[in-house]
Amino acid sequence: MATTSSEKPVTIVCVGMAGSGKTTFMQRINSHLHAKKEPPYVINLDPAVRNVPFDSNIDIRDSVNYKEVMKQYNLGPNGGIITSLNLFATKVDQILGLLEKRTAPPPPPPTNAQGEPVAAPAKPIKHILVDTPGQIEVFVWSASGDILLGSLASSFPTVIAYVIDTPRTTSTSTFMSNMLYACSILYKTKLPMILVMNKTDVQDAEFAKEWMTDFEAFQAALREEENGGGFGGVEGGEGPIGGGSGYMGSLLNSMSLMLDEFYRHLSVVGVSSMTGQGVDEFFEAVQEKAEEFERDYKPELERRREEREKEKVARRGQELDRLMKDMSVGGASNKEPTKSKGKKKAEPETVSDIEDEEDEDMGPPEEDSDEFEEDEDDGGLQSRYQKALKDDRDAHGDDMSFARYVTQASMR
Repeated sequence: MATTSSEKPVTIVCVGMAGSGKTTFMQRINSHLHAKKEPPYVINLDPAVRNVPFDSNIDIRDSVNYKEVMKQYNLGPNGGIITSLNLFATKVDQILGLLEKRTAPPPPPPTNAQGEPVAAPAKPIKHILVDTPGQIEVFVWSASGDILLGSLASSFPTVIAYVIDTPRTTSTSTFMSNMLYACSILYKTKLPMILVMNKTDVQDAEFAKEWMTDFEAFQAALREEENGGGFGGVEGGEGPIGGGSGYMGSLLNSMSLMLDEFYRHLSVVGVSSMTGQGVDEFFEAVQEKAEEFERDYKPELERRREEREKEKVARRGQELDRLMKDMSVGGASNKEPTKSKGKKKAEPETVSDIEDEEDEDMGPPEEDSDEFEEDEDDGGLQSRYQKALKDDRDAHGDDMSFARYVTQASMR
């Protein structure tokens, strides 16, 4: 029996800037699920990582050698990662086949003569964890990343976990930069997103949650940084030198107003990958986003898929019509003279009869050119065919001798 949408495992795609603790976060949620006896299916999509602190069921490094790709294609680090992802994306059908096979309902366990199971039934997989490269842009904005995300979202509920370095986000400018990046990822992937404020054991994430829910609190923090010269001004200064009237403050103020609607579509969770604090809240948010995916995002994905299929069918029909138009060669190739309609042409009996037929066929077209029906214009294959036929007559003349007939027959 096939799994229903509610029984399908949830795919968690972890993205984050370099140094945000993304790999450590992956290790934490992986060990958390193992501790709950719900082992996930893990996919590593970072071809440049040397060691990962968790076991991967599918590892891009098993299929693509990152250093060899850089060497053979003469690429730098980012170009090597993109090319490795492009090569790996060609195996997306195999990846989905493995995932669907592994996440299918397990068969019933074997039983003894009394009908009692002799082994515990296998637990179905509830989560698929995907680790991405530290260079976030080469995955989110590349064609291969789009293919992999779209393929996963077409088969399983998919959630983006955007990992943020909380201690480095305490200033309003870096906070707003992370929010803008999260906004761009949300509208690029068109998938539900969870903001994971990592490293809460170093810096509590309550300030970020307050800034996202209370506009006045963010304005107060912004004014404090402006007056303190946080944007390049002189502390206590006035006018254009002081921070109170700088361009950056006005820009951040405008962006905070713009992102107010964006904040309403996000779930924010404070997590410590070192201590495990907040992991349970993270998986509660994952469950909520999985339901949101089925309710709001999946219909939109299906609608876009249907539009792409319709465009593909229409484009294929246009190409087929154009091909059939070019292939319909008229004139002497597939049309009989109108004056000979209804008459069956007698088969030649001798070589001289064949020569006579060749002379008749290769005669000047002006004598009976109006006796042929043409379907193509001057730009079609028919006109090109007739032009080539005429050029051949002009070059060799109309005399078709027996020797020339034999020569042409041997060349066919």
